[in-house]
Amino acid sequence: MRVITCIATEHNLWLVLLAAFMCVVGCGVTLGLFQRATKTAGLQRRGWLFLTAVAAGSSVWCTHFIAMLAYVPGVPITFDPFLTMMSLLIAMVGSGAGFALATNDRLHLAPEVGGALVGASLSAMHFTGMAAYHMAGIVEWDAGHVTASIVIAVVFSALAVGQAVRRPRRWSLHAGIGILVLAIVGLHFTAMAALMVEPISFISAGTNPEILEAMAVAVLVVGLIIAAAGFASHLIDEDVRVESFERLQHLALNDTLTGLPNRMYFSDHLDHEIGRADDDTRIAVIVIDLDRFKEINDLRGHAAGDEALKTVGRRLNRLLRDGEFAARLGGDEFAAVKRFKDQKELLELVERLETALFEPLQVEDFELTTGASIGVAVYPHDGTDRERLVGNADLAMYRAKADVSRAVCFYEPGMDEAARDRRALANDLRQAIERGELALHYQVQTSVPTGEIRGYEALLRWKHPERGMIPPAEFIPVAEENGSILAIGEWVLRTACRQAAAWDNTHKIAVNLSPVQFAHVDLARLVHEVLLETGLAPKRLELELTESTIIADKARTLHALRRIKALGVTVAIDDFGTGYSSLDTLRSFPFDKIKLDRSFMADVERSPQAKAIIRAVLTLGRSLEIPVLAEGVETQMQLSILQVEGCNEAQGYLLGRPRPIDEIDLAEAADDGAAAEPVFAAGQRRYG
Repeated sequence: MRVITCIATEHNLWLVLLAAFMCVVGCGVTLGLFQRATKTAGLQRRGWLFLTAVAAGSSVWCTHFIAMLAYVPGVPITFDPFLTMMSLLIAMVGSGAGFALATNDRLHLAPEVGGALVGASLSAMHFTGMAAYHMAGIVEWDAGHVTASIVIAVVFSALAVGQAVRRPRRWSLHAGIGILVLAIVGLHFTAMAALMVEPISFISAGTNPEILEAMAVAVLVVGLIIAAAGFASHLIDEDVRVESFERLQHLALNDTLTGLPNRMYFSDHLDHEIGRADDDTRIAVIVIDLDRFKEINDLRGHAAGDEALKTVGRRLNRLLRDGEFAARLGGDEFAAVKRFKDQKELLELVERLETALFEPLQVEDFELTTGASIGVAVYPHDGTDRERLVGNADLAMYRAKADVSRAVCFYEPGMDEAARDRRALANDLRQAIERGELALHYQVQTSVPTGEIRGYEALLRWKHPERGMIPPAEFIPVAEENGSILAIGEWVLRTACRQAAAWDNTHKIAVNLSPVQFAHVDLARLVHEVLLETGLAPKRLELELTESTIIADKARTLHALRRIKALGVTVAIDDFGTGYSSLDTLRSFPFDKIKLDRSFMADVERSPQAKAIIRAVLTLGRSLEIPVLAEGVETQMQLSILQVEGCNEAQGYLLGRPRPIDEIDLAEAADDGAAAEPVFAAGQRRYG
């Protein structure tokens, strides 16, 4: 009752309302800044704590000063300027120390202890300010009320700071503001209730009450300006934080090169579409892989490749309509999502995609039609979750890539079986060497003019324990995909050299190399080690590689080939005539032999064009002084044509079938002058 009476009868209520307004605004800004400080660290936290201390000290001091001006003691009053300024300094420093302590993560009760320190500093500020408040009378203090005011300030401040730190929710902040207001109001008016003044009649000089009211308004304005500055800092930081978050979110969800959504965004969008699909809605997942993108990188560089990807991205972005979504998954792989009810809508989108992707790309002065392989899977028929849909669309895309007659392939259940069979084959292939399932067969290479044996080509064979003989064209691509080609290639090289070293003649042994070996193995070092280990003369080893091996990484491959030739090993280019840069390949590296692809021999008897190409290659070989070996010789007529045209060497079923090492002598006798036999399935280019 004493406190209530003090407020009602001994204060100017208008100024009390101004003080209350200042208190609420100041507490709101203070705890808002303090919460921001708790979410930062290092120098940034120190900056926010400084702003918190300034806002807390100035707003509480202004509240206290306006409330003191509202007090009507009934006697003249004056102010001590030094103690008045000292009380402001105490409020700022003390509250800053308390809030800093409250952010100490190593102290269990740091928020409460720090809040208590804030309350203590507010009490010190109040009584220092009261010491600066000089009244013309005898002043007495009630110890009980003084103690109660300090306890109120310490306890309620501790609760307010603890509320702001331990429960960082919006309503918790509001509760903390309310508790801190109670701490300040309780401190001030309980302490004022402890004050009793006995007037001294002979002192009449004091400050004009009108001036005091003007001072109160001025202090309020200054306090609000300081609080507004703190609040503005909070808003600016919040705006910058939101902008930074949006920018980072855009970078996280969008491809920086094309501007299209990235794989993460694509996954989230597809999950969202599946989640909102009803019984009448279907979701199509379309996976797109550019067909000739690598050619752009190889011929024009990665900058041109990036420009091509940007062009494709812009085209995809332009063709999208309502319910359609496109993203770049990585590299030259893109994807689209279509929500539809009528199959015609999906087919119409696929048609638009084909048109956009098969339109020529203009990169600087270079124009190229890349084309694309497109795979489509539809929810819910082809899968009910994202992983299954994308996986099935991938399977369809690979089917389209393997089939040159079509660019778009829809998923079919049989593709799963083919994929599982391919994975099982890959698993068995990894263990084929350990189980002794691999073997080498040798096919003779002879001189066309004389018929004498010049060497043998080592051809890889795999006898599966359950499937029997598996064609190289079937298992070699699988080995290259899963990386087992490295171990297999080393085994082929080592085995061929060891067996050839045991022969009683000096015939050459030709071994095929995979592009993967050049990309992942120090091939020159491996060849050197194998030659030393087996004792085979370097001049008896001939390594064969296709043009695609060189195009994959020209600089790296040519460097490795030069190191291999330095060992004394010869190098032949295989399947010549099937690549798109044969002449440039011959110019870039001095090959020891050109192997003419078997496809030309198959048509030479009935195709003048094939005969003309063979004649041109042989003429080129003579000009460059590089011997030419023709593969796939199966008839006497083909051999006669090669003799007339001046071919150096030949290889094929007419001259000798591939045989195991222990049957080579028998094979030579049996095949001498034998009639032609049907050719094996195409694909015995690498390792057979």
